[in-house]
Amino acid sequence: MQPLRMSHRVMNLAYMLTQNARRHGARPGFVWGDRSWTWREIDAHVSALAAALAVRGITKGDRILVHSKNGDEMFFSMFAAFRLGAIWVPTNFRLMPDEVAYLAQASGARGFLCHGDFPEHAAAVGGSALEFTWRIGDGAFGETTVAEAINKYAGARIENVAVEHDDPCWFFFTSGTTGRSKAAVLTHGQMGFVVTNHLADLTPGTTEADASLVVAPLSHGAGVHQLMQTARGARTVLLPTEKFDIGEAFRLIEAHRVSNLFTVPTILKMMVEHPAVDNFDHSSLRQVIYAGAPMYREDQKTALNKLGKVIVQYFGLGEVTGNITVLPAALHDVDDGSHAKIGTCGFERTGMQVSIQDDEGHELKSNQSGEICVIGPAVFAGYYDNPEANAKAFRNGWFRTGDLGHMDEEGFVYITGRASDMYISGGSNIYPREIEEKILTHPAVGEVAVLGVPDPTWGEVGVAVCVAREGAKPVSETEMAAFLGPKVPRYKMPKRFFFWEALPKSGYGKIPKRMVRDELEARGLLDLDNKQAG
Repeated sequence: MQPLRMSHRVMNLAYMLTQNARRHGARPGFVWGDRSWTWREIDAHVSALAAALAVRGITKGDRILVHSKNGDEMFFSMFAAFRLGAIWVPTNFRLMPDEVAYLAQASGARGFLCHGDFPEHAAAVGGSALEFTWRIGDGAFGETTVAEAINKYAGARIENVAVEHDDPCWFFFTSGTTGRSKAAVLTHGQMGFVVTNHLADLTPGTTEADASLVVAPLSHGAGVHQLMQTARGARTVLLPTEKFDIGEAFRLIEAHRVSNLFTVPTILKMMVEHPAVDNFDHSSLRQVIYAGAPMYREDQKTALNKLGKVIVQYFGLGEVTGNITVLPAALHDVDDGSHAKIGTCGFERTGMQVSIQDDEGHELKSNQSGEICVIGPAVFAGYYDNPEANAKAFRNGWFRTGDLGHMDEEGFVYITGRASDMYISGGSNIYPREIEEKILTHPAVGEVAVLGVPDPTWGEVGVAVCVAREGAKPVSETEMAAFLGPKVPRYKMPKRFFFWEALPKSGYGKIPKRMVRDELEARGLLDLDNKQAG
């Protein structure tokens, strides 16, 4: 049979605003501090901004770089880009000026929307091929401001540009395992599936009566989360300031009867260990979603004891926009009994397929460890202008996550670590994750990172960098070694245990091993034979 030759026209993602303005026009869709915007107002602001960008020459396929803290204008910029068929290119606002300049060049951006707090970034990016820079908020740079652009074209009605399934809508920058950031190309058709999948697997039952709290940058996972809230007309609530104020977060949960939020394990851990968790009513929460890294078992128990059975885990990379596995609230249990699936990141997401593969790409049997690979409609279209990275990322049609793990007989996936985190000591492969889990069962340890460092005898040996729980009695290296000794084989025992005030964290609250390694080097702790505990 001859293949059908026809276009794969899909919904422009900005059409969700058109729908909300029509069906829920008077309902609040976005809340920030003491201000709120109805869906009708949001749709109007997005059309005005789209009109202003169109007059400035932005058309379908053009890239718009956005470097901004969370706020209303950043939220509007996403949909304005989508409406024009342009590509939204948000950055992590904590990046350095030269890094953002690189993203401008790598994405081929024509326009730059930059928060007023970042004049150095505007100056660094201004030297590229950009045609204009507009400022978000107060400041003293830029051709104009986003607010002025919206006011100038208030009342303009811009229709959603026709798009096809593979038309890009978002360059999702991800560092992957090595090298400089790469732009994962997300498309209108792919993201339509992702939104549907998130609603089905993460926040089923969401309606316009719900509210979602944002505690992470809208440039990445939180932006995807808010996109699916928009699909249901649920309102988005921002923290009033850049600072992550846990007390304020719980106050907003109570005030707005927040039903869901998206975060990472380290932030969720901070929230449930804070006194505010006991001072505000959080009974409205139905789904507290954590992703970006597995959550240690002891931290899961604390969250379940404080919030109830509302925590939901998903595993997924930016390249698959989160859609690999899900562990729903019903399968999170405090009890370590025989039926508990301890350590799993869940089962395959709806419409997605996971395969555990060896180095040659052969699928392994149940409970055999290998690389976690995935296929399905949520997989991205590839890295922009990076054929070498694409060749490494795909094999026989499967996207290679770079994460290692296994799948049990029932289809539950277990992550043992990233390929890049594994180290080899005396010829044995060692995965830090399992050692970290054991260390965290010590009542005095709140956070830990285990990684391999060079050793003249064994090639590499492990070190454990620990952070004490608040108020806990100090623990010595000898005591930690004695505690861990019965729990891990001798060859997996870290050679040193360091105790720091805090572990370095990324802009998204994760603890990247490369940042821990850099800090060890800065403290002169990589030469273990000659250094004392730091």
